[in-house]
Amino acid sequence: MTPTLIASEWTVEPVPMHEGKRLVQELHYSKSHPNTATYLHGLRRAEPFSQIDGIAWWIPPTRSAAEAIAGDNWRGVLALSRLVVHPSVPKNGASFLLGNSMRMIDRDRWPVLVTYADTRLGHTGAIYRATNWICDGPVPAGDVWLGPNGEQRGRKRGRKTLTRSEMEALGFRRAPAAPKIRFRHVVGGEQP
Repeated sequence: MTPTLIASEWTVEPVPMHEGKRLVQELHYSKSHPNTATYLHGLRRAEPFSQIDGIAWWIPPTRSAAEAIAGDNWRGVLALSRLVVHPSVPKNGASFLLGNSMRMIDRDRWPVLVTYADTRLGHTGAIYRATNWICDGPVPAGDVWLGPNGEQRGRKRGRKTLTRSEMEALGFRRAPAAPKIRFRHVVGGEQP
């Protein structure tokens, strides 16, 4: 039986970008990460010099994704871009990290949170349901490309969107289309 995380033995705190990048590259299925973070929270044991064992990485979504959820209030939407925990973390570690991370966000500034579960990988969003997110159901996944080392990327690079031939020249192949399941968390549980 997998042990249960004991809250007093763990902490969630802001972490530097290099820590988030390391853990995402090591453990997240996409092997890629955003270049910025609005919030980057790490899970670690509450003992001196312990390593980061989980990451919650938050960034604003694209305008179209935010408008789909919040309409004219799209500037108040923040996306959970990456959530990853080390396999050695007790079974409720992801929900502990996510719940604490959500409480550290300025919810006056960001009243709506959004994230997606990738059905292509068999993800169902159980962690989001466990932390009281609202399931909006399946949405199209968009354009996903896989690199030779398993890295997952979109075609957008900063202000430039690469063409299909440019992606292929970089060694990427387009992933089969599969929907994602969209989840949102709204301050007070109201609909935006």
